[in-house]
Amino acid sequence: MPELPDIELYRHALRSRVVDNVLERVRLASPFVLRSVEPSIDAVEGKRVLDVRRLGKRVVFVLEDDLYIVLHLMIAGRLRWKSQGHKIPGRLGLGAFDFENGTLLLTEASKKKRAALHVCRGQNALLEHDPGGIEPLEIGGVSFRDALVERNHTVKRALTDPRIFSGIGNAYSDEILPRAQLSPLIWTQRLTEEQIRRLHDATQAVLSEWVARLLEQHGDDFPEKVTAFRPEMAAHGKYGEPCPECGDPIQRIVFTDRETNYCATCQTGGKLLADRALSRLLKGDWPRSLEELESLRRS
Repeated sequence: MPELPDIELYRHALRSRVVDNVLERVRLASPFVLRSVEPSIDAVEGKRVLDVRRLGKRVVFVLEDDLYIVLHLMIAGRLRWKSQGHKIPGRLGLGAFDFENGTLLLTEASKKKRAALHVCRGQNALLEHDPGGIEPLEIGGVSFRDALVERNHTVKRALTDPRIFSGIGNAYSDEILPRAQLSPLIWTQRLTEEQIRRLHDATQAVLSEWVARLLEQHGDDFPEKVTAFRPEMAAHGKYGEPCPECGDPIQRIVFTDRETNYCATCQTGGKLLADRALSRLLKGDWPRSLEELESLRRS
């Protein structure tokens, strides 16, 4: 799912293309992508785009007459900028937004169509789409701490809960936690003040660095490949590969369709966190350290 740095990349690319331009027509290939009824989708046609914002993991188009288009790309939704009037691709295409200078395509590479489009009018209606999490790049240490420890969650869950922090998901939480040298499973209300400070610093540093990196990589080009797996990442999607800090292999915890990656040496003092699938298989033989894991593999 596109997260804060990815949405900021889309926002940067879109603002230079659509702000001050008129949205001439909206074409929907899938009626299910439109999740709102009033105002109708026709209400946005002929309206000028005033701004492009980010609302958590959502892209928001601000239009004349106090209208907003809210796009939630979910896991597999993506945006593509094409020539004006470009055909909506048959298998992946959900819709198109036609401007005088080009067409913005909405696609989704998944059989489970989860991407959503809402049209709303007024600031209050827009805020209904805001899960309520605070912006991690805009808060100081005290506000960060208060949000983090208000409820007792694992730190991984807290970072990825949109009601606590805005825009952070599975990928960038995997990058933040190694920088902070924290286990993904430590409970937030057990964190020391020093650990909270490290987490706040790491959150702001990692997100800022990735926003800057993505903008530099793409320049004025529209991003064609927005992905949660990037070669420069330290932990996310790097299972079995060496940690860039210590060289030991990155480990993982798998739960349903989500994988958490971490470095046991840098984050858990060498302790392996139990993976549900392997724990069932190995039961009492689940290795507790990297050394035990290597020994088990050799045997």
